[in-house]
Formats: sequence, structure tokens, C-alpha cells
Amino acid sequence: MMRTGFRGVLRTFAAASAAGMVALGLCAPAANAEDEVPRLADGFGLTVKRQPEWLDGGHRSFVFSVATDEVPNPTLLSDQTAGQHDIVVTLPEDYTRSEARYPVLYSLHGNPDWPTNPYLRQVSEQATAGKPLITVHPNGVRSWYSNWVNPGGVGPQNWETFHLDQLVPFIDANLRTFAERDGRAIVGHSMGGFGALHYAEHRPDLFSYVGSFSGGLDLLNQKVRAAVIGTEVSPGSGTPTVGADAIFGPPVWPLDGVWNAQSPAQHVESLRGMGVALYSGNGGDPLVAPVQSVTEQGVRETNVVTSQNLTAAGIPHEFLDYGDGSSWAPGCSGKHADIQCLQKDMDHYVGLILERLRTR
Repeated sequence: MMRTGFRGVLRTFAAASAAGMVALGLCAPAANAEDEVPRLADGFGLTVKRQPEWLDGGHRSFVFSVATDEVPNPTLLSDQTAGQHDIVVTLPEDYTRSEARYPVLYSLHGNPDWPTNPYLRQVSEQATAGKPLITVHPNGVRSWYSNWVNPGGVGPQNWETFHLDQLVPFIDANLRTFAERDGRAIVGHSMGGFGALHYAEHRPDLFSYVGSFSGGLDLLNQKVRAAVIGTEVSPGSGTPTVGADAIFGPPVWPLDGVWNAQSPAQHVESLRGMGVALYSGNGGDPLVAPVQSVTEQGVRETNVVTSQNLTAAGIPHEFLDYGDGSSWAPGCSGKHADIQCLQKDMDHYVGLILERLRTR
């Protein structure tokens, strides 16, 4: 779902969080000779355009860029480079000083958002502090984490193929991971929550746990369809804009077969045997930040439907339906894209997956 007008809040939060984390001793120290950033080799259809660089002088998170023929020309947000995909990786604190292997969490951002947004890294670093887990934030722009039906003039937009068939084996080949199902989990926020369930349902062989933070999970829901169309046609979601039928085809019956077929809420059977966790609030006070309130109310509807379908199929899952957020986390308002809610979501989810993922 979209985060209209939310970037300023994110930047303010990023600056404040950085200061607070330093005060709490949570930020990594400056890199030293022992903390050489990993070097990456081309492979699996990916060409490394920029080798990893540590972010903010730390030694836990780095950014690198790749090019792929599956999405050769992604639509761009500000400061992104044409033809390239930035990817951010957060490592365990001891990664550069050990020979150990680690499980991997793939974390999918919402829209409009980007993997190098500081708040994403800070949420991941805080949730994984002291824990044996690698986190990967791939580029997703307005992708809805799908292979597009009608990309038009922007050319191929095969995001699912890029992420699952190329990026996953690339990460396993270049970092010390457990390159197997019980070494991987996936999660996402908003549009990324859709992407996480979408990917897990299509490739249950890759992931042992899937989570969604306020994800728009039901493509039969007209509010979600409107949100998808909004991300396609809004310049704020990336440039150039694309047609309203670019991702899933025409959104109206009887031409909406792709929408119906790709809706995670109605296709839960392949999640059987996988850990599943859904998180959402109820929007809290509708008179405060009404856009974020209404958006969260809408995505909660899709999580309720998904949970009901999982229950009907006899698939165990967690549905963390935390209402106005007051009992979930200090400062959490239960609204869409609330940072305090997201931090608690990630903290809780990391605890769940580490009970299942292989760690040694």
C-alpha cells in the first residue's frame, strides 16, 4: 500500500533513531581492518555494478548494486540509478570475525519506499542485534513483487524471477548462508507483505517461515485493487508511470483472471508446513493521520480474510491483530506504516523465525 506524505516522517525518525541507538550502544562501531566488507561475484544472471560499501560507517549493513535482464529498467524513485538495483544486507555482528554460516531473512519494502531508506536498516539492525541472522532488503520500487503482465514501454519487469531465481542463489553463493529451505524466511510490509506471501506460496521449497506486516493480501478486495492501480499511475511511486493494467492486467471482470489467480489470501494451501505470521492494527483514532488510519483498516480486512482461509484449511498460523497498538508497543498507534508498530512487528517476527530456522 502507499505511504503518501510519509517520507518526511521517516527521515525525521531515522535521524532521531540514529542518535538514540548511539546513546543505547546499539549502533555498530566504525569499521576496522578486521571488518572488510564482503566482495561479490557475478552469477545467476546478476551483474555486480557496485561492490558492497558499509553504510553510515558501521560494520553490519552494506549496500551493493546489480543489473539483471529480468528487470533491466526498473522504474525509479529519487536518487536511484537507471538500470541498477540497490540491495541492502545486514549482517550479524560477528560475521566478519567468524567462519560460521547463518540463516537469511528476506525483507520486502512497501511503496513508495526503497531498500536504502535508513529506517529499514535501523529496524532490522535493532531486531537482529545479538542474533545469528542475515537480513536482505532487495529493491522492489512499485513492483508488487510480481512478473508483470503488460509492462509496455518500460520493458521486462519480471520481479519474481529476479528475486527468487537470481537473487536467492546469488546471496547463497556470495555469503555464508544455510542454502536450504530451513535456512530462509521472508517477510514484508504493506506491498511487501503481499510480496512475501505471494513468493512463499509460489516457492514453498525456498522458505520455512513467512510473515506480513500490514500487507494488502487480498487482490479480490477493491481497496487493494485501487492501491495497486494507484502505485502504477502515480509519479510518487516511481518514474516513469505505467498503465493501470501493467502488473496484473485489466482489473475488471471478466478480464481480471490474473488478479484472482495471484491473490495470496485465496491460495494458502501451499503454505502448509510453513510458519506463518500476520500482523496488523485497526488504524487507531481515525481523526489522527486519517490516511494512515483508513489504509490500515483496509489492509486489516485482507488479513482477516487470509487468517480465515488459513484456519479453514487447517494451517496453523499466528495473527497478531493488535488493534490501536496501545498494548503492542510504546508509541504504536495501530496505523499504517507506524514505525513503532513496525519495530515491534519485526522484533516479534525475528523471535519466531529463529525458533525454526537452522542456526548451526
